[in-house]
Amino acid sequence: MKNVSKFLTLAFLVLSISVFAQDEQKLPSVTVKHLDGQSVDLATYGENEKLTVISFWATWCTPCKKELDAINDIYEDWQEEFDVELLAITIDNSRQLTKVPGIVTTKGWEFEVLSADQNEIQTALNFQTIPQTFLIDKEGNIVYSHSGYVPGDEFELEDHIREEAEK
Repeated sequence: MKNVSKFLTLAFLVLSISVFAQDEQKLPSVTVKHLDGQSVDLATYGENEKLTVISFWATWCTPCKKELDAINDIYEDWQEEFDVELLAITIDNSRQLTKVPGIVTTKGWEFEVLSADQNEIQTALNFQTIPQTFLIDKEGNIVYSHSGYVPGDEFELEDHIREEAEK
C-alpha cells in the first residue's frame, strides 16, 4: 500500500510538471535570415530581455501587409513606452523574396525584417496560416498568439504588450 501511494504521488507530480511545462512554450531554435542572407537563431531574440513581437507574413498576403502597416504606425510609441522589439518574418520562397526589400522601403517599415523557411518555421511554432503574430516575454516565452488580421487587432496586441510590460 505504501508503494502504491508513493507511485501515485510521483505520477501526479510528473503529470503536474508536464501540464505546467505546456503552458509556457519557449521560442524555438530555428534558423532565420536577415535580408542580406546572414543567418541567426530565432531563439536568440527570446534571450534579449525585451518584449518581442514576431509577425509572420508574405509579399502575396494582403492582410499581412495591412497588419504590418497598422503596427508600423504605432511601433515608435511601443518602443518608447514598452521597449518592445518587432520582427517581421517573411515566409516567401526564394523567387518572392526578391520583392521584400522593395516592399519594406516603399512601406517605410521601421522594424527588423527577416525571412524563414515556411515549412520549418510553421512546424517549429505550430501555425498554419498567416498573418500569425506572437508576443514573446522577457524570458523568451510565447505568451500570446493571434492568427489573421482585422483592423484593430493591433490594439488588442498592445493590451497584451502592456500587460506583460507591467509584470
